[in-house]
Amino acid sequence: MVQANGNEGHIYLGTARKPDDTLAEPQWLNLKLANRHGLITGATGTGKTVSLQILTEGFANAGVPVFCADVKGDLSGLAMAGETKDFLEKRANDIGLEGYGYDAFPTIFWDLFGEKGHPIRTTVSEMGPLLLSRLMDLTDAQEGVLNIAFRLADDEGMALLDLKDLQALLAHVSERAKELSARLGNVSKQSVSAIQRSLLVLEEQGGDHFFGEPALEIADLMRTTRDGRGMVNVLAADKLMMSPRLYATFLLWLLSELFEELPEVGDPDKPRLVFFFDEAHLLFDDAPKILVDRVEQVVKLIRSKGVGVYFVTQNPLDVPDGVLAQLGNRVQHALRAYTPREQKAVKTAAETFRPNPEFDAEDVISNLGVGEALVSTLAKKGVPSIVQRTLIRPPRSRLGVLTDAERQKLISASPVSGQYDEALDRESAFEILAKRAEERAKAEEEQERLEAEEKARETAARKEERKTTGRKRTSNRQSVTEAAMKSAARSIATQIGRALVRGLLGSLKRGR
Repeated sequence: MVQANGNEGHIYLGTARKPDDTLAEPQWLNLKLANRHGLITGATGTGKTVSLQILTEGFANAGVPVFCADVKGDLSGLAMAGETKDFLEKRANDIGLEGYGYDAFPTIFWDLFGEKGHPIRTTVSEMGPLLLSRLMDLTDAQEGVLNIAFRLADDEGMALLDLKDLQALLAHVSERAKELSARLGNVSKQSVSAIQRSLLVLEEQGGDHFFGEPALEIADLMRTTRDGRGMVNVLAADKLMMSPRLYATFLLWLLSELFEELPEVGDPDKPRLVFFFDEAHLLFDDAPKILVDRVEQVVKLIRSKGVGVYFVTQNPLDVPDGVLAQLGNRVQHALRAYTPREQKAVKTAAETFRPNPEFDAEDVISNLGVGEALVSTLAKKGVPSIVQRTLIRPPRSRLGVLTDAERQKLISASPVSGQYDEALDRESAFEILAKRAEERAKAEEEQERLEAEEKARETAARKEERKTTGRKRTSNRQSVTEAAMKSAARSIATQIGRALVRGLLGSLKRGR
C-alpha cells in the first residue's frame, strides 16, 4: 500500500506494473528536479489530461503555483472536489492507494478575451518588436521598420500600450519616412502599410483584447494560499486555439517575462512555478527557426529561475529535438502506429527512455491501456530512472468541466477579482499623437487666419490708395463748362486786343 503524500519532497504519479501484471514500486516525481521540465504525450483519449491533472494537484499540495492552458475545458474541474465513481475507486484499490478521497484545489481562472476568466493583458512595449514581428509573420524589412517605430517611441517618450497606439505610431512614421530614413535607416511606406494590414488581422484574432492595461503582474501567477498550497492558474484556451499564432506568442511572452523578472535560484527544493503547455505543437508548427531557437533558449535557461515547463502534446515529434532534449521527466501514454509517421513517433518515444530489461518500450507504447503510461522521472544527480509501465493514480478533483454558474462564482471570489477586469486607457502614443495633430491643426488654422487678415489689410490699403490717387487727379482736371468758359474768355480777350490794335493803328494812320 502507498500513501499519496507518503514520500516528502515527491509527487506520487502511480504504481508500476510488471509484465505478469503484479504491482511493482510506486513512481514518484522528485520536486527538487521538477524544474528540469517534462513531457506528457499520447493519442487522444489515452489519459493525457488526467496525468496533467494529477501532476497539477501534486504541485499545488506541495505549495507550488501552477499555470496551465485549458484547451477543452476539462481542467476547470480542478476547482471542485471529485465525485465518487466506481472506476476511480477501483483504480485506487488496484494500485494500493490508501486514504484516497476527493478535494478541490485553489484556482484562478484567466482568459485573454475576458469571457471565462480574468483578462490577461500586456502592453505593446512589453511584448516588444521581435515577438510582435513573429506574431504578425513580418518580413525582415518590415521587422526593421517596426524596430524603428519602437525606437522613435522611446526617443520621443510615447508609451505603446495597445494596438491603436501602434497604429497611430505607424501612421506618424509614414509621415516622417524621409526624415527617419536619413537618421535611422530605410523606412518604406509600403512596409508601413503591410504592418498596418497585419495589425488589422491580429486585431480580428483578438489581439485588441490582449494588448492594453492593466498589464498582468507575474507575481499574481505565483500566489499561495494561507494554508501553503499553490494556486492553480487555469487559462481558458478553447477560443484561443482558433488563433494559434496568438496562443504561441502569448506563451512565449509569458516565459520571457518570467525569465526577465525572476532572480536566479539554481536548483531549489521545489519549483517556484510550473507551466503546462497543452497542444504544444501550436508553439512549433510552421514557426520560423528564430522563434523555435528562442523557445529552446528560454526553456534551457528558465530552470535556473526555478520554473518548470511541461509540454503536453499527442506526438513527441511535435517538439523540436533541441527542446525535447531539455525535458527530463516523461509520461508517455499510448500511441497508435498505423502510418509511417506514427511508427516513427513510437520509435522516437521509445528511444528517449532509459531501457527496462523486462520489456520492449516500443512494443508496449502501442498496447498501453487508458490511464496507463510509460513513466521515467529524474532520480538523484539528474539521471533518468528506468522506464516503468505505470498505472496512473486517480485524480482527487472533478473529472470534467464546471458549469457557467460555478465558474462565475469562483471568478467573483478570486484573490484578483476587480484587479484586471476593467480596462484602463491612460495617455499614450495615440493620445499624444492626436494632441500633436490637434495642436498642429490649430497652429495651421491660426497661421491661415493671420495670413487672411494680412491679405485683407493689404487689399484695404490698395483700395484706399486708389481712392486717394483719384481725388488728386480730379482736383487738377477742368470740367467741360470750365474749359468752355476759359476758351470763350480767351476768344473775347483776343478780339478786344485786336480791336485796340486796329484802333491805334487806324488813329496813327489818320494822323499822318
